[in-house]
Amino acid sequence: MLIEFLELGFSAAAALAGGFFIVLLIRYILESVVGQASTLHSMILQLDNRVKTMNNDVIRIDTLISQVVGIRPDLDRIARADGKKDARKD
Repeated sequence: MLIEFLELGFSAAAALAGGFFIVLLIRYILESVVGQASTLHSMILQLDNRVKTMNNDVIRIDTLISQVVGIRPDLDRIARADGKKDARKD
């Protein structure tokens, strides 16, 4: 088998070199894509954190305004903002 392979000579060496180059190219592309995906993931987490913070600030301002105006704050809305039912017993 080795002798048959050596008889092919340049064409076999070129095919092996081409295959190795393709493997390196695919590895480089995949590493780049994974790096970009992890960057996008961290950006999305930061944006999600900002939205949650902003939502909490809006709820806090709404509650303060409701108290100043003299109306009862919407406890269901406050509970929905956190994704849970309101645990307070007031």
